[in-house]
Amino acid sequence: MAEQFHTLVVRVENKPGVLARVSGLFARRGFNIQSLAVAPTDNELFSRLTIVVDAESAPMEQVVKQLDKLINVVRIQELSPGDSVSRELILATVNLTEGSEDNIMREIESFDANVLSVGDKKIMVSLSGPPEIINEFETVLEKYGIVEVQRTGIVALATIAK
Repeated sequence: MAEQFHTLVVRVENKPGVLARVSGLFARRGFNIQSLAVAPTDNELFSRLTIVVDAESAPMEQVVKQLDKLINVVRIQELSPGDSVSRELILATVNLTEGSEDNIMREIESFDANVLSVGDKKIMVSLSGPPEIINEFETVLEKYGIVEVQRTGIVALATIAK
């Protein structure tokens, strides 16, 4: 079975407009970005973009070629699922109805999620983990009524060679 997504780590110069140029390239080429996370690196001159691209919309060789043409792109690395670790964070506020408190707490504990805030009628939780687990957790929370949810997008690193 073919992979659904490609994960790219792109090191770029930390300058205004670079993110707009990268995302514009994807839009112009019709490449669908599934997830995009951007953060500075240990060197303030550079930023790190983790881009998860829909494999159906974007042949990897073409994506890399197009990115490589952008002047502010310094390095491009494709991370394969077997040679990388991916994580995502979810924050969610969920309704607490009378009688649902025990059930929702069991669900939260079963995922090792964190309770961040509790009110009379709502609870805020967080969980970080592989995207598949985050999807499962969000599905579980939906049955209680999600008031608000925010996901960070995927961040990933290559595994350490032994």
